[in-house]
Amino acid sequence: MHWAPGCCVLACCAAAAADEAVLSGHVRVHDPSSIVREGGHWRLFSTGWGVQSLTSPDLENWTSGPGVFAQESRPAWIPELVPGFRGHYWAPDIVRVGDEYRLYYSASQFGKQNSGIGLVATRSLDPESKDYSWVDRGAVVTSNPDAPYNAIDPSVLVDDDGRHWMAFGSYWQGLYLVELDPATGLSLKGADKTRLAWAEMIEAPTLIKRDGVYFLFVNHGLCCRGVESTYRILVGRSEAVTGPYLDRDGTPLLEGGGTLVLETLGRRIGPGHVAMVQDGEQRRFGFHYYDRDDRGRSKLGLAEFAWSDDNWPQATNVQLVANDTTPRRPRRRPPQPAASSSGPNPPEP
Repeated sequence: MHWAPGCCVLACCAAAAADEAVLSGHVRVHDPSSIVREGGHWRLFSTGWGVQSLTSPDLENWTSGPGVFAQESRPAWIPELVPGFRGHYWAPDIVRVGDEYRLYYSASQFGKQNSGIGLVATRSLDPESKDYSWVDRGAVVTSNPDAPYNAIDPSVLVDDDGRHWMAFGSYWQGLYLVELDPATGLSLKGADKTRLAWAEMIEAPTLIKRDGVYFLFVNHGLCCRGVESTYRILVGRSEAVTGPYLDRDGTPLLEGGGTLVLETLGRRIGPGHVAMVQDGEQRRFGFHYYDRDDRGRSKLGLAEFAWSDDNWPQATNVQLVANDTTPRRPRRRPPQPAASSSGPNPPEP
């Protein structure tokens, strides 16, 4: 990757304070979604069978919730596009639009471009509510070996002017952007797909807007190798949602640039996948990391952004897991082959 000299300013600040062991409960996650609040509970979704869900009253103590999809349930568009798909969904994101929650999820094959991002919606995230019912809206973006991108890892931004955008992508020719129809949540008819960022190993985009400026967080490096993972979070920014996104030294993200936000430190191995806490402050975010002290298991972390005077984020107040009470689950599929050079294999949380 491109190591920008200015990165040290943020990296050194982020590493100045030791991580705290705070979080507890069902904390094994991979690719966490945005973290949203409904009633008295925070909720997030992550890679897993049927899409894993977690809930917390305080962002510290987490319990497991029901999967979005029943074990044998598959949206109708998946079987033809992703043959052999068995229900292990990847990297969801969630956004509230009007009176409903829209959850975007990925269905894919290991190291291949036979992939798609789908959408389901519900009026409540509380399984006890009469309004809790996930409704399939269909495919948003799909890819095959002829596409320049891999249609996984969605991140949705609702802009101030009411336009909806989705960043996505993994490996191949990088990360892309497509405009969504606010009424349906699906791709806007005829919308172009704009290339945002590229590196040899890149995925997991997250888009936010702060003070009129767009920030694109990305991951460089390898996930899913436990303590051997090399994931790190970088950022670029732009005056337009479509780019160009530049790092602090002016290097385009399309040329492998990126200002370092969070990397391996101590037991926190390979942090990745920025998951914004949707509280209107653009301050707190979740991520996953591989726990050096627990056989490289993937777990939830939380941190805060401290914003510099020139409007660049640095990660501070990093919180890791203190007490992991995640129950053991029986394996529901045989071991998968090692990842190809064109993309990693998300693990089973």
